[in-house]
Amino acid sequence: MATVETSAPTGEKKTAKRDALIEQEKRIQAIWKSDRVFEVDAPKPGEDLDQPKWFGTFPYPYMNGRLHLGHMFTLTKLDFAAGYQRLKGKRALMPLAFHCTGMPIKASADKIAKEVQMFGPDFSGYFKQLEAEDSENVDPVPAAASNVTAKDVDPTKIVKKPGKVASKATGLKYQFLIMQSMGVPLEEIHKFADPIHWLYYFPPLTMQDCSAMGLHVDWRRSFITTDINPYYDSFVRWQFNVLKSLSPPKVAFGERYTIYSALDGQACMDHDRSVGEGVGVQEYTGIKLQVLLDDVRSEPEDKRDKVKGVPVGKTILSVDVTKALNGRDLFYVAATLRPETMYGQTNCYVGTELKYGIYEVDDKQAWICTERAAKNMAWQGLFTKLPRGKVVLLTEVTGWDLIGLPLKTPLTVYPKVYTLPMEGVLATKGTGVVTSVPSDSPDDFITLQDLLKKPEYYNVQKKWIESFIPIPIIQAGKLGDLAAKATVDKYKIQSQKDKPQLALAKEEAYKEGFYNGVMLVGEHAGSPVSVAKPLLRKALIESGQAIPYCEPEGLVVSRSGDECVVTLAEQWYMDYGEDEWKALAKDCLDKMEVYADETRNGFLKNLDWLRQWACSRSFGLGSRLPWDKNVLIESLSDSTIYMAFYTVAHLLQGGIFDGSQVGPAGIRPEQLTDDVWEYIMRDGPFPSSTTVPKSALEDLKREFNYFYPMDVRISGKDLINNHLTFCIYNHVAMFPKEKWPLGMRANGHLLINNEKMSKSTGNFLTARESLQLYGADATRFALAAAGDSVEDANFSKDTANNTILRLYTERDWSEEVLADLAAGKLRTGPYNWADKVFESEINNCILATDAAYNDMLFYKAANSGFFDLQIARNEYRKNCTGQGMTGVSSSEIFVGMHADLILRFVEVQALLLAPLTPHWSEYVWTTILKKSTTIMKALWPEVGPIDKSILAAATYVRDLVYKIRVAEENAARKKANKGGAKQPQAEPEGVKSLRLFVANSFPKWQEDAIAILQRTYDAASNSFSGKEKELLAAAGLKDKNVMPFVAGIKRAVTDSGPSAFNRTLTFKEFETLQETSDLIRRELANLKISRVDIVQQADVLSGAEWSAEDHKKAEAAVPGVPGYQISFV
Repeated sequence: MATVETSAPTGEKKTAKRDALIEQEKRIQAIWKSDRVFEVDAPKPGEDLDQPKWFGTFPYPYMNGRLHLGHMFTLTKLDFAAGYQRLKGKRALMPLAFHCTGMPIKASADKIAKEVQMFGPDFSGYFKQLEAEDSENVDPVPAAASNVTAKDVDPTKIVKKPGKVASKATGLKYQFLIMQSMGVPLEEIHKFADPIHWLYYFPPLTMQDCSAMGLHVDWRRSFITTDINPYYDSFVRWQFNVLKSLSPPKVAFGERYTIYSALDGQACMDHDRSVGEGVGVQEYTGIKLQVLLDDVRSEPEDKRDKVKGVPVGKTILSVDVTKALNGRDLFYVAATLRPETMYGQTNCYVGTELKYGIYEVDDKQAWICTERAAKNMAWQGLFTKLPRGKVVLLTEVTGWDLIGLPLKTPLTVYPKVYTLPMEGVLATKGTGVVTSVPSDSPDDFITLQDLLKKPEYYNVQKKWIESFIPIPIIQAGKLGDLAAKATVDKYKIQSQKDKPQLALAKEEAYKEGFYNGVMLVGEHAGSPVSVAKPLLRKALIESGQAIPYCEPEGLVVSRSGDECVVTLAEQWYMDYGEDEWKALAKDCLDKMEVYADETRNGFLKNLDWLRQWACSRSFGLGSRLPWDKNVLIESLSDSTIYMAFYTVAHLLQGGIFDGSQVGPAGIRPEQLTDDVWEYIMRDGPFPSSTTVPKSALEDLKREFNYFYPMDVRISGKDLINNHLTFCIYNHVAMFPKEKWPLGMRANGHLLINNEKMSKSTGNFLTARESLQLYGADATRFALAAAGDSVEDANFSKDTANNTILRLYTERDWSEEVLADLAAGKLRTGPYNWADKVFESEINNCILATDAAYNDMLFYKAANSGFFDLQIARNEYRKNCTGQGMTGVSSSEIFVGMHADLILRFVEVQALLLAPLTPHWSEYVWTTILKKSTTIMKALWPEVGPIDKSILAAATYVRDLVYKIRVAEENAARKKANKGGAKQPQAEPEGVKSLRLFVANSFPKWQEDAIAILQRTYDAASNSFSGKEKELLAAAGLKDKNVMPFVAGIKRAVTDSGPSAFNRTLTFKEFETLQETSDLIRRELANLKISRVDIVQQADVLSGAEWSAEDHKKAEAAVPGVPGYQISFV
């Protein structure tokens, strides 16, 4: 198969061809809009309801900016599918709406409001500051500039100076500059202080960009979310009432851990975050390790062990710390994921360079941990005497201040253990305190070995370590009762610095211990670890020896710039993970087409992991819970079944995206009661109390039942972890099986020129910018060529530029050749050999492209539907007209191309490319081919006869010509180089003849060798026994040619299966060469071939008139590989 070329054209890039194509696209888009070609309805009463439909959706984009090329990468996947399904005769519906729920818009609006206060509504105060001083971090104007005004500043050009990065995402410090970089006029930006303004500004721009890209969107069905739109608000409220009313309820209320922004005063869900989307809650057990202060005090300071010359406990027993503690007991809190291993504690680790706080818990206790951990504890109510979220820092210490302190730890057999140093302890994970179990933790084990080897280097005493040997506490399956040592030995780990090997060891030790481990000690001895773990955790917490502690799995920053914590709060949540509900979700997934194993595995992993999800918030934009008007529904919870709303939105809203006007159905928002929605979408009884005419509700119900379920939802792979899984859960809760989604397709992220898209580096394109640079069709084709897998794809600018040239050239050629056809300049009559080949190649491309589109492999469709078809046309044109041949005499007569085939080719090329390059195809269809209706109403081309034998023959002839040409060129080059610097002798003048020797059968030794291979081949395992060499030798097959031949056959069989044993040609080789001898002669004209003779191998070997060289060449021939001889005539 041909591959998509990506080499850039040389020389200066001109824009005339691009501009002509863009102008063509704009004219065609105007016609499509006028003719409303993308508006699709269910069959009307009396029409055939069995007419096939296709309904595809894309997660509605968030309206805090314009769409970028990453959006378009996924959107065009959906559009390509819609275009294909339309060609297959289906009513193909592709709607698109606008997501406005949540905090992003509100947070950005609040920033604008703050900046208006700081700089004024025209932001002139900011530019006056620039005049007065250089920015410390980022200077948006060159340093040499003076008298800077708002108009002088290009906010997209950033000059970086030493210092902190001013803005992570864009390099722009202020929101108004970000808005300006989006193209919003400076004088309008102050309006965005009102969050509602966003809802009316960006949706029209989104519609504009999508239409300019040629997307098949039915804009009548578009809408914005939030309670600004009363129709959608009614739909969401109905959904949540149903979910709450189910048994068991899918929406519940209670205390749960959730990621929380203290600044915003509410839960911070995925779409509310500027950093950390997808980051969840990590649940630990916080083990309390009591510092034995009396033990330290009992020994005079000058008698104590020293750490870096300082007596152990000097800081902890200082007057200031003692006063701060005020008689409280002092505990470390060590976060662990393995409470069942606490029987094996031998010490505790801290980071020597970390700062720790001693925090007030109540009148009796103080805890040592990092500041980050203390904030999380405060929001979880673990500081019991303090208000939620309040932290009281008694004093600060460093890790060095803690080294050598003795501790009392729960469950271990050692009455006292010591605090030791460890490399790599993080302040951003856990509490900064690590309890050590060297029997089962490879990290703990190897750290102890390092400390024992170099106690002076690490400033520790050997007596703190050597008496505390690892305690066998778990029989960890194949790893034995000391899993840590077993994995350290296995991975040849030498020190704490062997991070990659330690990661592997840790993973193996944990999995083997949890899934196959059995407790050896304690009250649960003999129990599987998976059973004992939760019981031990519960017992430790209830006894006061541990606490439940949670934190974000990674850094989470809210849209307002606040680093988030985990809080324990009462709230409404979706009860994802509930057994019956999860079983239904898995049933749905089992029946869905997901197009890639990675996608299915991602869903399965997420379904096993996902649990309760907070669905309520206090601030932002959105719909309110119908039973609690003070609470908003969060943005990932009001967007789970809205695809169903698309089916009726056009009748309710009539294309007015905020629902401010009554649509064609004549239904007012307040008439959409829950029982009305039940009738429309859940086959409920007709609502007796409704004032809506039954005919209007029947229209809505017919639209829903016709288009639902959706056939496919296409999204980036990052949404598998939340939105797409939520979509499955909510569909199985709300609808019967016949309305569950039929398919979901996930793709990777988009790179540009093999680099990550980034505003800060400038490697970034909005949809509008790409349209300006390349036009719609070239952008679309380059997006199709970018890739189809779940892995990240690459948008090549060279591909986009080259597509412009290809489309323009092909358009011109189509116009010229059809003008020739109209003028009667093309051949008619019976098909010759080249015609038959081209006919089959056209049909083969139709078949291959059909399969590629059906499987949503659009890169593959671009190859078979354009490049392979172009190659076939080019070969045909060369054979029939000589175009592309070298060395052919000007007196050579060609038969010309066949009129029927050229017309067929131009039509097929337009149709196969229509999903990818619809504007180009429309122009060819209506302007060049002069079809009476738009290509949007055309059907997929019929697949005509495919003669596989003639295709095999064509490939054979092309390969033969190529091999002869290459062999002769290599021989000539070798001859020219022979003799060093000597000038090669001139080749004799004159023309040459090519003699091709054709064999009818394979040599007996080859047939015998294959028979032996067939005996040693096992089809079930697709492998050979390994006895081939022995059997070949026994059969006397010892010639030097045997083993290379056998190796080649084995490779072919391994790659293609046992069919490779059959080498019988599917075409008549001798007749094919006779029929194509003129073609071969012309193809080899540059070798001065004037005549081609086809000779049977048997005639040569049995005749005395042939030369020794002829005998040699003929004897070497086998079926499919003729011998050849070139000689002067």
